Amino acid sequence: MAGEVSAEQGSNHLISQAKQGDLAAFEALILQHEKIVYNVALRMMNHTEDAKDISQEVFLKAYRNIANFDERSAFSTWIYRITVNTCIDEMRKRKGKQTLFLDNEFEDEEGTWKQEVADSGETPEESLMRKEEKNEILLALKTISEDYKTVFILRDIRGLSYDEIAEITGLALGTVKSRISRARNHLKKEIFRIWERNGVEPRHNARKEGEFHEL
Repeated sequence: MAGEVSAEQGSNHLISQAKQGDLAAFEALILQHEKIVYNVALRMMNHTEDAKDISQEVFLKAYRNIANFDERSAFSTWIYRITVNTCIDEMRKRKGKQTLFLDNEFEDEEGTWKQEVADSGETPEESLMRKEEKNEILLALKTISEDYKTVFILRDIRGLSYDEIAEITGLALGTVKSRISRARNHLKKEIFRIWERNGVEPRHNARKEGEFHEL
């Protein structure tokens, strides 16, 4: 507990210093949050290079606006909000033009997809099925609006609480819960359509809440 308090105090000190124009303090804050930003951008944009570009844009926006950061909120929440809004803006610019790259190996703090599968102890057949499921989810995510995609990713892939998502998105708690429920239902139906189109026998191991965290 003492370690957590010390870490929080250290973070608050960095924020105060960064607000005064201390570039080293700001860079230290970025090092603490770069994985969070990259992974959210990766899940929303579906491509590693796009995620890297978005991350750079997010940190530039954060640097320009750090003086306006309200310290009553967590810095991580503020960074999440900037990341989500930047991704949504980019997706809206590309509407109708975006391509989904299913063959790429997505990299995050756990490594690439192949590394995750290799370390899981699964049989080759189970590994293939898991990768197919990930591809299906990514394809299905492409069919829902940015608003639904955002809350689904934050809840079922990143594992944030409903309250955290409400603070990040500025939505009422009830709206967050409603959108997540609708997103899940839409994705479930879309995945069944994908199975039908591909002539795949429906798999009956329906996922429960929180089982998307490894995506």
